[in-house]
Amino acid sequence: MKPRPPLPGGPYLVVGLARSGVAAALALRSRGEEVVGVDSGTPEAGRLMQAGVEVHLDTPGGDLVDRARTLIKSPGVPAEAPAIVAARRRGITVIGELELAWRLIDSEFVAVTGTNGKTTTTELIGHIHEEAGIPHAVAGNVGTAVASLTGAATGDQVVIAEASSFQLEDTDAFAPEAGVLLNLSEDHLDRHGTFESYCEAKLQAFVRQGSEDVAVAPPDLVAILPGGARRVVFGAGGDLDDRDGVLRWHGERVLARDELALRGPHNAQNAMAAAAVCLARAVDPDAVRAGLRTFAGVPHRLEEVAERHGVLYVNDSKATNVASAVVALRSFEAPIHLIAGGRAKGSGFDALRAPVAERCAAVYLIGEATDALDAVLAGAGVPVRRCGDLERALADARAAAQPGEVVLLSPACTSYDQYPDFEARGGHFRRLAGRG
Repeated sequence: MKPRPPLPGGPYLVVGLARSGVAAALALRSRGEEVVGVDSGTPEAGRLMQAGVEVHLDTPGGDLVDRARTLIKSPGVPAEAPAIVAARRRGITVIGELELAWRLIDSEFVAVTGTNGKTTTTELIGHIHEEAGIPHAVAGNVGTAVASLTGAATGDQVVIAEASSFQLEDTDAFAPEAGVLLNLSEDHLDRHGTFESYCEAKLQAFVRQGSEDVAVAPPDLVAILPGGARRVVFGAGGDLDDRDGVLRWHGERVLARDELALRGPHNAQNAMAAAAVCLARAVDPDAVRAGLRTFAGVPHRLEEVAERHGVLYVNDSKATNVASAVVALRSFEAPIHLIAGGRAKGSGFDALRAPVAERCAAVYLIGEATDALDAVLAGAGVPVRRCGDLERALADARAAAQPGEVVLLSPACTSYDQYPDFEARGGHFRRLAGRG
């Protein structure tokens, strides 16, 4: 375990009181720190105030900056927010919840990042640790805020954290003992502005690693990894290779690819990444095999939720970008009735046209991105129907789908035009699919 730098001094201003911000505020209060929280509104206000956090709602918080020596920025808060701009102008330290938690928790950290596959890979690594009997906690962007582990995580516990670009851009000392980069493609350009800025945020997981640490990446990305960690490569010709349908670690057989419980070639890559970071850290190979054979996936990611009259219904609500939706389309041989749409992230939809033409029987569009998607997919050679909302889209898809076909929700967009998050969208799809 490498030593952690001390926290910058308080009082602390926490900007954004969703899951991460609440966890950060409570972690600081548990240490007796003075904490002020600000948000446009949060259902957690009562809980925070009961813990001694001074809560301000319906204000951007710029007028509170002078009361703080350190500002904790929640991942959902953009750098242009008035309180963040004011703090940086005054030279006040700004860090994110992931940085705060890493400094407070004396445990080995495994950070998993990339554009797609983060949740599946993070949960799979946790599942392998469970098979190996290694104390661990799965947290981060995957659901449980890392700061909520403060005071609960023990020194022998491994923290396996899904790390988003929004979390990593607000780190300044974060250096996990192991980092995993799965892939990189255009995403969150509405937040980061450029693909280069997005990649720079992702690579913050590696830039401060040292020679005792491990950095895991596929062959096409290993050369761009910053930092001084030991490189471990998964994929063709790598330390964890896939040759002739068999996964091998330094030439030694791990298991056959068709033994993986996860569906699709993209999940073979996720499985190799998870196996590589575990084997590189001397996790029992038998536990790795057992974990790969038994882990069937996570909710909202190619989740098979129903089969009605020979039609398979698949919830891929977590596919909030085009690359992820393309992966989903390539995971099925049967004709697909695709439900897509929502709020666009700033990149185009052109990459959907070819896989839609190859794999889809029809497309059903919902949400704000309907016009943009329709313009791109009109030339794909399959029927494209403008449905407006998920209930109408699923009803139309159910009426058209034949036995042996697939109805797939893989939106290629965020949910924020019609739902609070992708979980709510996926839950609605589950309920609607179950009615058939």
